[in-house]
Amino acid sequence: MSKERAKGTSWESAVVSYLREGGFPFAKRTGSVDADLGDIDLSDNVVIECKSVARIDLAAIVDQMEAARKRKDAHIGAAWIKRRGKTSPADGYVVMTGEQFYWILYSLIEVDEDGRP
Repeated sequence: MSKERAKGTSWESAVVSYLREGGFPFAKRTGSVDADLGDIDLSDNVVIECKSVARIDLAAIVDQMEAARKRKDAHIGAAWIKRRGKTSPADGYVVMTGEQFYWILYSLIEVDEDGRP
């Protein structure tokens, strides 16, 4: 296994552990078989791509995540990016499109008929 691939596998495993410890015991790495459907299997409606890279190219990362989200026909997609010099997924960056963020907000925040929370 290449050094870059090992870094990616390690980051994916760290994210899975973080999710499991946080109350998502069914989170698992998809492995190479389902790589076209994201790196982490959390639910049918969520795609998580993990990245541990020296140089962050947000456009390319989000494009890859969006392609996986569409292939899986999931509602929510996010890229979980390792922050340089940090080891915990809690310190990583989670990136998504504005549309994805909108749907998360929409599902979490109830508004009245005037549009006020």
